[in-house]
Amino acid sequence: MGYIERLLAQNERIVFVTRPHWVSLLPVILIDLGIAIVIIALSVGGALIAPPLPLWGLVLLLLPLGHFLARFITWRNEQYIVTNRRVMEVRGVYKKHVSDSSLEKVNDVVMEQSVLGRLLDYGDVRIITGADIGVNIFRRIAHPIRFKTTMMDQKAAHSERPAETRPEDVPDLLARLGDLRQHGVITQEEFEREKRELLDRLQ
Repeated sequence: MGYIERLLAQNERIVFVTRPHWVSLLPVILIDLGIAIVIIALSVGGALIAPPLPLWGLVLLLLPLGHFLARFITWRNEQYIVTNRRVMEVRGVYKKHVSDSSLEKVNDVVMEQSVLGRLLDYGDVRIITGADIGVNIFRRIAHPIRFKTTMMDQKAAHSERPAETRPEDVPDLLARLGDLRQHGVITQEEFEREKRELLDRLQ
C-alpha cells in the first residue's frame, strides 16, 4: 500500500490525480543545462593545455545533474488529488506535507489559464473554502480543467449522497420505523424496504 492509499478513510477512493506541469521545471532545466554547457566548454578548452582537466569537468558535471535530479524528484512527489470526499495536496519526499479540504466546505473554484497554458494544458486553480485557511492555490498544475470538473462533479455527488449511518444508530432507527408501522404511517412493505435500505448502508 502506497503513502497516498494510507491517507484514505474508509470507503474513500481516489478519483483523479495530477501534479505541477512540466513547465514548472523549465527554469531548472535551462539553468542546469547552461551550467553544464559552461563546464563542458571550459573542460574542452582546458584540455588543450592540461590533459587532466576533462576528468575534473566530468566530476563538475555531476553538480548540475544532481541538482536537476533532486528538483525532479521533488516535482514528482508533489500531487493534487481529488477523492470522493476531499481535495488533497501532498508534497515532500522524505518529510511529507499533506493538506486537504472537504468537498462539502468548498464554496467556489477559480481557474486561470494563459494562452500558453491553454496550449500546453496547465493553469492555476484557486479553491475557496469555508475553512480557516480560506483559499488553497495550486499553481501551474497539469490538466486544470479536468481537475476542476472532477472536483465539482464529486462535490455534487457528495451533496446528493445520503448521510452515513453509524452502526450504533441502527437500533434506534429500526425502533422508529417500527413505531411508524405500528401507528399505520407506513405499511409492512414500506417498513421492510426501509429496513433493507438502512442495513445496506452499513455494508
